[in-house]
Amino acid sequence: MKKLPLHVKIMLGLVAGVIWAFLSSSLGWNQFTITWIDPFGQIFIRMLKYIAVPLVLFSIISGISGLKDMSKLGRMGGKTLSFYLVTTVIAVGVGLALVNLVKPGALIDEEQRIKNRLQYESWVAATNGVEILDGKNYMADPQYSHLYEAEEMTEAEKKMVAEKQAAASQNKDAGPLKFIVDMVPQNIMLSLSNDKLMLQVIFFAIFFGICMASLPQEKVAGLSNFVNGANEVFLKMVDFVMKAAPFFVFCLLAGVIAKMADTPGEVFEIFKGLASYSVTLVAGLLFLIFVFYPLVVRAFVKSMTYRKFFQKISPAQFLAFSTSSSAATLPVTMECVEDNLGVSKNVSSFVLPIGATVNMDGTSLYQAVAVVFMAQLHMVDLSFTQQATIVLTATLASIGSAAVPSAGLVMMVVVLQSVGLNPAWIAIIFPVDRPLDMLRTVVNVTGDATVSTLVAKSEGELKED
Repeated sequence: MKKLPLHVKIMLGLVAGVIWAFLSSSLGWNQFTITWIDPFGQIFIRMLKYIAVPLVLFSIISGISGLKDMSKLGRMGGKTLSFYLVTTVIAVGVGLALVNLVKPGALIDEEQRIKNRLQYESWVAATNGVEILDGKNYMADPQYSHLYEAEEMTEAEKKMVAEKQAAASQNKDAGPLKFIVDMVPQNIMLSLSNDKLMLQVIFFAIFFGICMASLPQEKVAGLSNFVNGANEVFLKMVDFVMKAAPFFVFCLLAGVIAKMADTPGEVFEIFKGLASYSVTLVAGLLFLIFVFYPLVVRAFVKSMTYRKFFQKISPAQFLAFSTSSSAATLPVTMECVEDNLGVSKNVSSFVLPIGATVNMDGTSLYQAVAVVFMAQLHMVDLSFTQQATIVLTATLASIGSAAVPSAGLVMMVVVLQSVGLNPAWIAIIFPVDRPLDMLRTVVNVTGDATVSTLVAKSEGELKED
């Protein structure tokens, strides 16, 4: 067992966690799993998160302060943001192509879709400033109007929707430059203590590193040694934590599934109700992971075979699937990219922290698929212009998605509102959001590793086998 590669051990932990969860739900041990096993999974995420922020801080400062040519930093920044923007737009395009081709929302029972349509028109009538998107009026047609039923949500769904709408309204009411303002910290100590403020930490680290690089070496020699030493300590922390990763991953998966439903049958029922949506979304996410990213890397790095690419980044992918958090996975992603893919520390320490914060390809694809699916479910025909609005809004919204579990639901509200749809519809997909979020995070992390490899190759900072 000791000779097995880390990614194989993590995969075994994943499988064992799923098997245990179904076994415990069958035997009525769910409460035991949640009380005595799941906490170890939560400890794992906490450990990775408290390592992530200082590791980002010290690795960026170390990388930038070691640059002799500051023009290289600007060039790297431009390439990084350009690559991330292109992959995000492609991800949204893939999502829209799939959802329009498969039409998962149209596969639901016709009578139920008509009832959904009537509820949509009722919501439009009760909402000021909102119009029916396709101009049709089913409520005025006696053939359909008798089917109208007032929409009822559970108290839990109402609370969840209210929370997401409140969070989204803050983004909606902000000015166009709010994103830039939010990048600049008011108090760096406060930013370091909140993993949702990672962009502020990155901004401070870049500025601090530039200032260090502009000073004579003799004046910052002691500080440079401290930064490099601290960075090595946090990297060693990652090594120690990852030795126990298979056990922690087992606990995490067992707890996640145990919380979803009391019996295995209930878990399957959750997915069956949203099967067409789930399958369409999973197909798009798997396309990015197993087709798009490997082909892009292979096109730029001839020595990188398909198999080799996945062997080198699989520990980060499995961990991303387990934690559903790009931020928690960041320390392991950095280790995989540097030690396995051969990306230099200067590039990885700059590109990956930015990617974990602004590059959300999986989240963008999910938003595109989910919005069009919900429109189809309510018999609302979105025009090309309205779908183009989804592309733009989903791309911009993904930048604001925090690198934490299910942050995409908050951004989903913004995207729904951008095309005049009911933001309360997020309650429809909420039951399957958590497991699908796990796969979305794998896409995000794989995209980060891909872009860092491309930037390193273009800068001559990639050590090829």
